Amino acid sequence: MTIRAGFVGLGHIGQPMARRLVEGGLATRVFDVVETAVAPLVTAGATPAASAREVAAEADVIGVCVRDDAEVWAAVLGETGILAGAQRGSVIAIHSTILPRTVRELGAAAAARGVGVVDACITGGPTGATNGTLTYMVGGDAAHVEHCRPAFETSAAKIVHTGELGTGAATKLCNNLMTYLGFLSAFEATLLARRSGLSEDKLEEVTRSNGNMNDQMGMFLSLHRLPAAQRADAGLQELLRGYTLLAEKDLAVTLAFAREHGVALPGTALCQQLMARVYGLDDENRR
Repeated sequence: MTIRAGFVGLGHIGQPMARRLVEGGLATRVFDVVETAVAPLVTAGATPAASAREVAAEADVIGVCVRDDAEVWAAVLGETGILAGAQRGSVIAIHSTILPRTVRELGAAAAARGVGVVDACITGGPTGATNGTLTYMVGGDAAHVEHCRPAFETSAAKIVHTGELGTGAATKLCNNLMTYLGFLSAFEATLLARRSGLSEDKLEEVTRSNGNMNDQMGMFLSLHRLPAAQRADAGLQELLRGYTLLAEKDLAVTLAFAREHGVALPGTALCQQLMARVYGLDDENRR
């Protein structure tokens, strides 16, 4: 089946995901509140839209990749949001890292209008989106997942149907917990090695051999191997601020989800407070 794709939210990950839709041969309509984010997609062959509602009016699968729960609510249920224009039988795929209950509530609102929802969270970052090697964790009705599969396959190396609506978002929160705690452990182990005179290269050789360190952690550690002057560069610090704020947000969502289920995650709570230190952000208010 040939589907028409739509995409709302063209940030660091949304931009390459939408580009993969175009490159995969799907007619693609795109929207972002930042107009300059739309232009590269139009150059690549996408059709610009004036609103999320306009995207949805001409799409069978509408991807949403915005920052947080509030922005997802606005993108889907706002006056010019997706549900204001979505056609019956279309499916909204939410890629944002948000609370599972938000997904379920949006799913109920969409179902009342004959529109499906899946929580199609992803891992692999901008590089994975660019290279088409993302892993998708998708919650929702099996028929809705299959409806979206042609769109997901343009940027996916693996698509995992995690279960009912909300389980994709829950899986992403658990996955992020492991990622950020892994970054914290890699940072502190490397800091100890450096300060005690050990070879960081030898430590990495050992920890890669025994599986304690993976490629993602190695890429993260490369930030701390840059010369001090380069790490202090304003442009890099701004990038690190973005990483830090996103990590703090994601872990805050994870902690909120844990509280809903009566689960204490003290290690995660501490990690959330340490992300500026872990990323090397020069901000005394966050360290």
